[in-house]
Amino acid sequence: MDRLKRQAERNREAAKVLRSRGRDEAAARVDARAVDLESGRVTDVTDTVIGLYRWAQGR
Repeated sequence: MDRLKRQAERNREAAKVLRSRGRDEAAARVDARAVDLESGRVTDVTDTVIGLYRWAQGR
């Protein structure tokens, strides 16, 4: 979950930069992604995928 929170923070910073450059539509998309990450609608399956990959490598 920490990965998702860190990514949400990065997205918010990126949205600020985009807004300062006049790219409001892109900023809105990045900000919406940050909201999704913070809300829990996105699931972090990184560890599961890595585990499956390593398991398949060992077979």
